[in-house]
Amino acid sequence: MEWVDGHIVTIDQTTLPEITPLRLSTVDDVVDAIRRLAVRGAPLIGVTGALGVALSARLSGESGYDPERVRADAERIASARPTAVNLRWAVNQVLPHVDAGQDAVLAAALELLEADVRTNEALARRGAALLRELVGERPMSLHTHCHTGALACVAWGTALGIVRALHEDGLVRQVLADETRPLLQGARITATELAGMGVDHRVVVDGAGPGLIARGLVDVVVVGADRVAANGDVANKVGTYPLALAAARAGVPFVVAAPESTVDPATPDGAAIEIEERDDAEVLRFAGRVTTPEGSRAINPAFDVTPADLVTAVVTEKRVVRPALGERMAGE
Repeated sequence: MEWVDGHIVTIDQTTLPEITPLRLSTVDDVVDAIRRLAVRGAPLIGVTGALGVALSARLSGESGYDPERVRADAERIASARPTAVNLRWAVNQVLPHVDAGQDAVLAAALELLEADVRTNEALARRGAALLRELVGERPMSLHTHCHTGALACVAWGTALGIVRALHEDGLVRQVLADETRPLLQGARITATELAGMGVDHRVVVDGAGPGLIARGLVDVVVVGADRVAANGDVANKVGTYPLALAAARAGVPFVVAAPESTVDPATPDGAAIEIEERDDAEVLRFAGRVTTPEGSRAINPAFDVTPADLVTAVVTEKRVVRPALGERMAGE
């Protein structure tokens, strides 16, 4: 993710593992990229949102700078995906600089980009220390869901950043990565990053995960989050909740890795989190071909909510909170 000559330059994550450059030159480009998951991962869409506001400010400056137009564009960007709180959070970080002009907005957005690297490395180190405490100083088998690596952030990653930190110390025996239906972020992206790190890994279908945990093949489940409520309920990619249930039944730690920007004190619990519903076609088609009978419809939630009492720990760049023991993320 870079700012180059007044444009946002990144890669199109819908084509991974094939690398396809993606250039975002308008606010419409930014909104479209976020909605169709060309840019995805809670921290990364936050940074993209902030740079999108900077892009709006630059474009406005070409015809006479208009702060109100920039604010209107910022709201469009912040509303592109409703569940991940990082997007609106990041947009709100740069909004106070709008009246100061386009250079001030860009400087604020670029600082968020640089801060993401520091944040996620700190989170990864703290998370690795936590897993060593929970599992022990031995090579461990980890199970993860969706994609939470460097490509979901500016660098390092969240849950997969923890794997990276453990791998550097020789403490990863194997990673089980769910394929993550319907768009296969785990099979396409997580597996790509694990292979690049030289980590022994196995891709498994989503439905196999709970059974593998029950069979004793997993030492710890580690996932990311798109929103963490004040009480510790966690919204993450759909398919996370069954892993938490299986982990609780098997006595396996279930750890959530997310930056502080993912914690939403204004959301009291999971029931208050808006769950994004995506297009039927993502479920009814595969590789561009219809795989269901004519007239079939789908329910396609992008996320599910894991209750706090199933969450062993939430680790951020600043702290470790243990919701299953009654600790709250925010408030009384």
